[in-house]
Amino acid sequence: MYNAAVWLSKVEESTGKTVTVDWQPFSLAQVNSDRENDVKLWEQPGVLDGTDNTFLAHMSGLAAKRQGDEAFKSFFMTLLRARHEDKKDLTDPAVMEEAAVAAGLDMARFREDQKDPDLLEDIGKSHTIAVEEYGAFGVPTFVFGENNATFLKMFIPPDEQAVEIYDTLTKAMSEFNHVGEFKRPQPPWPHGVI
Repeated sequence: MYNAAVWLSKVEESTGKTVTVDWQPFSLAQVNSDRENDVKLWEQPGVLDGTDNTFLAHMSGLAAKRQGDEAFKSFFMTLLRARHEDKKDLTDPAVMEEAAVAAGLDMARFREDQKDPDLLEDIGKSHTIAVEEYGAFGVPTFVFGENNATFLKMFIPPDEQAVEIYDTLTKAMSEFNHVGEFKRPQPPWPHGVI
């Protein structure tokens, strides 16, 4: 998801236009769980009482989202950088606090919203819809219209290619329903990419 978010930011910088994305929670912990499918991690006692921070980042993101799109976007990018660039632990409440401060959130409101138990229900609903209606299995999965969902794994492209890749891939993902899968064998990735 980090690579896609950075890529979309490059597209915005290059074009001066906003790329509208409604980022929704999706639980990789749930997808990768060895528990039975009917066991929902967001309903487990430790998650419900706050002793298990598996969903802390999701809850924090939804709390930030309550402060508006720009607040969420700033928090989201700050949190992604904390995880992927600084290797910080997203189950650490201090990391959430740092990201919220850096994003300029109203901290009192953030802390209050972050603890709202309804957020776990929102996470569960979002995840369930993604799996059951769109067949999502990983992130990021882009959804176009009612039945056009595409998982996209990519690396951060160079600035000069970001817009062209965006135009090409969004067209392919949103319009070409007969393309079932486009995948490069791995390893190796094409030389020089990473």
